[in-house]
Amino acid sequence: MKKSRYIMMTAFALVLVVALWFIFPKLDHRQPPRSEPQLKIKTDKQNANELKGVIRPDHIVIVVEENHSLEQIIGNEKAPYINELANKGALMTNSHGVVHPSQPNYLALFSGSTQGVKNDSCPHQFTSNNLALQLKKAGKTFAGYSEDLPKIGFTGCSSRAYVRKHNPWVNFKNVPQEVNVPFHLFPKDDFSNLPTVSFVIPNLDHDIHDGTIAEADQWLKKNIGPYVQWAQNHNSLLILTWDEDDFRRANHIPTLFVGPMVKPGKYSEYIDHYNVLRTIQALYRLPPLEKSESALPITNIWK
Repeated sequence: MKKSRYIMMTAFALVLVVALWFIFPKLDHRQPPRSEPQLKIKTDKQNANELKGVIRPDHIVIVVEENHSLEQIIGNEKAPYINELANKGALMTNSHGVVHPSQPNYLALFSGSTQGVKNDSCPHQFTSNNLALQLKKAGKTFAGYSEDLPKIGFTGCSSRAYVRKHNPWVNFKNVPQEVNVPFHLFPKDDFSNLPTVSFVIPNLDHDIHDGTIAEADQWLKKNIGPYVQWAQNHNSLLILTWDEDDFRRANHIPTLFVGPMVKPGKYSEYIDHYNVLRTIQALYRLPPLEKSESALPITNIWK
């Protein structure tokens, strides 16, 4: 009996040793792969402040249109010039506004935050960080060109077909008034004196808010077309986007990039205004702001 119990205990001990021998190496073997994604994420965050290997544009012009979905614009025969740009550049087919209505989207694109604004009310004043301030600190320049703005530095809520709700930089006390510029001062042929980054805000008749798609398309061709042609030989970039769609749930908007450094094509990754801002910041090695910190720059559209 004692001998039998001894044999059973010895056998159990041997089984336990063998089992532990198999288990522990496997645990050790599994551990490194678990840590690799964490290391990769950390590296991605460190490198996301710049787009390595991408030629930094000398100038970027960002044009913001109004209240139409991608489905309403792309493929629409009433927007031949916009569709020509989409074919020449990188069309982001899964691009989205961040909220409704208009004003918070402009603020998001400019400052990485809606600044708590949930409507189109006017006026607002903020002191938080923003793209214009970042560019200035980095030795770069910024200007916002608004059609029908009556004079440089105008702070009123409206004038003719201009509305302040579409002009986010005027709300920031740390942005100089002189960068808030009427569109008639936008260059007509020599664009070499443009700031590093410029926003262009058409008026309500030409941004498809009140006018037609055809009117906005013609305005864009006439007023921005010369810059697009010039940019092809002068290392410069156009970003054309919309603030929001026509109040559909998806908030699905057209966004496209056109320039000599861009690979033409359709790109289907999800982006929103924070990704566009983060991309601009990465091109000029600026740190992210607010919610652009959790948004990755667009990396696959560059030559």
